[in-house]
Amino acid sequence: MDTKFNFADVGDRVVYVKSVDVADLPDDVQEAAEGREQLFAVHDSDGQQLALVADRRMAFMLARQNDMRPVTVH
Repeated sequence: MDTKFNFADVGDRVVYVKSVDVADLPDDVQEAAEGREQLFAVHDSDGQQLALVADRRMAFMLARQNDMRPVTVH
């Protein structure tokens, strides 16, 4: 499950990765989550969600592949 986003539009190079409970997401996203209980969101410094991916490792890889510096939000 991936959300398409053009990371080139992001000015600040730090992005924030946080876990998201699938139960808190809209129904269509829950269906696309394919039975997962948790997904990981990547946000810019303004809090805008840039991507929603299946696991934490993928979120960090996605950010680094786009020259971003991912940090975890607790």
